[in-house]
Amino acid sequence: MANSPGRDRKRAQQVNDEVTAAGGKAAVVVGDLSSESGCRQVAQASTAAFGGLDILVNNAGGADRAPIAWEGENFDQWAESFQQNFFSAVRLASLLLPELRKNGWGRNIQITTGWASHPDNVAVDYAAAKAALSNTSASLTRALAGTGVTVNNISPGPVMTPALERTMRGIAAQRGWGDDWAEIERRAVAEIVPNSAGRMGHVEDIANAVAFVASPLADYIDGATLRVDGGRIPSTF
Repeated sequence: MANSPGRDRKRAQQVNDEVTAAGGKAAVVVGDLSSESGCRQVAQASTAAFGGLDILVNNAGGADRAPIAWEGENFDQWAESFQQNFFSAVRLASLLLPELRKNGWGRNIQITTGWASHPDNVAVDYAAAKAALSNTSASLTRALAGTGVTVNNISPGPVMTPALERTMRGIAAQRGWGDDWAEIERRAVAEIVPNSAGRMGHVEDIANAVAFVASPLADYIDGATLRVDGGRIPSTF
């Protein structure tokens, strides 16, 4: 998404200011992770800003565009989706593995999607790219065995982002739900993305899960997928 804080220097700087005002340390590094040069730039600038690296969270990606239909020549869009949602994470992991290994402790956290394991007939390119990322995480877990670095996936359900709100408001207009957001969310959860929590996810729900998996409290969690989806995809294993 073009208006994501991670791709907008002004918004990224606002986050940086909030972190520093709260007593933390932050740095703004902006780059195109769908390209090899962009990944290299971000990796080098990030490690230089902090003198090393302990935690890599691959959260770049998105599916904020017209969905791919199976009919038609849309191979370029497939390739773009994999560059954005899969190869960006592969490149960063490859570039930053030496830094992650260095201290004998580290985290690589991939943000995937429930569609990676339970795909629908929409955003099929996005779901496939995220499924590839989940599979690669399992391999990376084996590669990092014994190093103190864990690799885990966090699999969100529908989360309230500007892109999701635009999508839901478009559906609401088509179905005559009105423009009151509380009513739109209620109808969407009941009819489109049902879950046992009875609401959409919030960005904080995902951030809290990342904070836990990134902490020493999660030292014994490795090669796992944590679903944060309000019970949308129940599982017995």
